[in-house]
Amino acid sequence: MSRPPTPLTRYHRWRTNAFNIPVMTVMTIACGSVSLFFSLFEKSGRVQHSIARLWARLLVWAAGCTVTIHGRENLLKHPVAVYASNHTSYMDTPVIFASLPFQFRILAKKELWPIVFIGWYLDRSGQIPIDTRNPRASLSSLAGGVKALRSGMPLFVFPEGGRTPDGELQTFLSGAAFLAIRAQVPLVPIALGGVYDLLPMGTRHLYPGPLELRAGEPIDTTGMTLRQTDELTERLRSAIRALRNPASIATANELSTIAQA
Repeated sequence: MSRPPTPLTRYHRWRTNAFNIPVMTVMTIACGSVSLFFSLFEKSGRVQHSIARLWARLLVWAAGCTVTIHGRENLLKHPVAVYASNHTSYMDTPVIFASLPFQFRILAKKELWPIVFIGWYLDRSGQIPIDTRNPRASLSSLAGGVKALRSGMPLFVFPEGGRTPDGELQTFLSGAAFLAIRAQVPLVPIALGGVYDLLPMGTRHLYPGPLELRAGEPIDTTGMTLRQTDELTERLRSAIRALRNPASIATANELSTIAQA
């Protein structure tokens, strides 16, 4: 997908201000209100998650985008796993909720909780806040994530800890690997494409285009110990980097086929 023009065209600025933002705001308020209502009666979070998926799909639609999912089978190989993706934009979360075909919990920055409706949903639906500036609080949050995994609930994490300022992969925090090893569940790498171009950091205007979610082969953690957390973190980052460049994967597969012949 091509990069947004600089400066953004008048049409895209007008469309964002007059249509995208108002429609997304109304959808967020409406879905958030309905979700809060059901949270008073339904404690499993299933209804709230269904509402969140509807909200996410509506936001992707309102942004003028479609999402193509590659490697869908990798999302369904294990009933419980840690799913980890690159973090490129505020639109990453709607794309994830719209794409993953099962209920899950998300490990998210504590700073999101005070945001009206979004924070209310996160709190009432059992999502897990993490304070990346406080190591002791982060450890407590990770313990909550392990508990969710052991109860049978998949978990989603942005291992970069925050959005990328330039579209490139940042250094990964070790939380995703720690959770997978501690709970002895697979770690599934996910790469998002096109979402950075849709809404880069530092902008508030949308430049719609095709979006992609690529899910890689789950990384088995059976028998791994916490001493291997850094090793697993690097394996995860390498897997996501490869998924962001599918041409390199195809080339590697071709070379492997030639070598076997």
